[in-house]
Amino acid sequence: MAFCRNCGARVKDGDFFCQSCGASLGVSESSSGQSRQGPTINNYYVSNQANVSSVKSRLVALLLCFFVGALGIHRFYVGKVGTGILWLLTAGCFGIGVLVDFIMIACGSFRDCYGYFVSNWDI
Repeated sequence: MAFCRNCGARVKDGDFFCQSCGASLGVSESSSGQSRQGPTINNYYVSNQANVSSVKSRLVALLLCFFVGALGIHRFYVGKVGTGILWLLTAGCFGIGVLVDFIMIACGSFRDCYGYFVSNWDI
């Protein structure tokens, strides 16, 4: 049994991400030493990307988007600094980008800077 370096939770052998916090465990090869095939995020193999979610709170992102979306604070929160600056300079792409982001966050299809879905409602 191994432990997550980020949160200290127990993880099963062969897991690539911590089930508690979503942090990468740094495993890129199988136990037999063969390289895995499939999608990768940040050079780590992802066995089922649909189950990977961001450690950022969906509720916080939704509230930030609703109250200060035109400033792009919700994008800075999830690590999207480049588009956060764009939102800041263009008032959220003239309001249209804020509306799209709000709907995407509410539906659970908004992603953080690592490509993980911001889907956890916990703060």
